[in-house]
Amino acid sequence: MDWRDEGLCLREDPDLFFPIGDFRSGVTALQIAEAKAVCGRCPVAGRCLSWAVDTGPVEGIWGGTTEGERRALRLRTMPRRTAGAPAAATEEAA
Repeated sequence: MDWRDEGLCLREDPDLFFPIGDFRSGVTALQIAEAKAVCGRCPVAGRCLSWAVDTGPVEGIWGGTTEGERRALRLRTMPRRTAGAPAAATEEAA
């Protein structure tokens, strides 16, 4: 069985996990909080988050995180560039 088959999100309206609008606005912020609350109870939230971080930019709430939060996670876990190495050379090695 795939981890996605065990997600609590399957019992929710999919739109809940894809908020539209400025994340700082009241309605959108509430929707994000509701989606994260579902993720907080989900038995596969860790695997969901790992998938979303490994996959790269994906829209919506995955593993209890927003796209911006996952971007920050990826940046924190990326290998540091070697001092003096050109960016392109470091990216090619990655």
